[in-house]
Amino acid sequence: MARGVEFIRNLVKHLVTTNTHGKCMKNVNILSAESGRCKAEFEVSEEHTNLGGSLHGGFTATVVDCVSTYALMTNEKNSPGVSVDMHISYMKPAFPGEVVTVDAKTIRVGRSMAFLTVELTKNNGKDVIAFGQHTKFIG
Repeated sequence: MARGVEFIRNLVKHLVTTNTHGKCMKNVNILSAESGRCKAEFEVSEEHTNLGGSLHGGFTATVVDCVSTYALMTNEKNSPGVSVDMHISYMKPAFPGEVVTVDAKTIRVGRSMAFLTVELTKNNGKDVIAFGQHTKFIG
């Protein structure tokens, strides 16, 4: 049985209360999650920025990792897997007050590997901030 949006929202709600890196996702809202996809959004705040005042690349990488994992967990196997490769292209900055939409989708799930993509946009999808590719071992 595939997992849906309520499962993912409850998972995130739990993770942000732990004393782990997952708590940095506390301001990321899950909009939808089903059939190998997950969509989320967050407003960039000061805690998400680098010294230059724009969205930090490390936080962007964390969002790519987490939201693509949530997308993967909505598939039949339900496994979060383990990251083996992640590539992110940073295209535009995002600044405090801007709303970022994160759209993750599962491209393929095999016996032991899963391949996912993630697009971060702002301005209602008009501007691509970053594009990520995530490969996970799920065997």
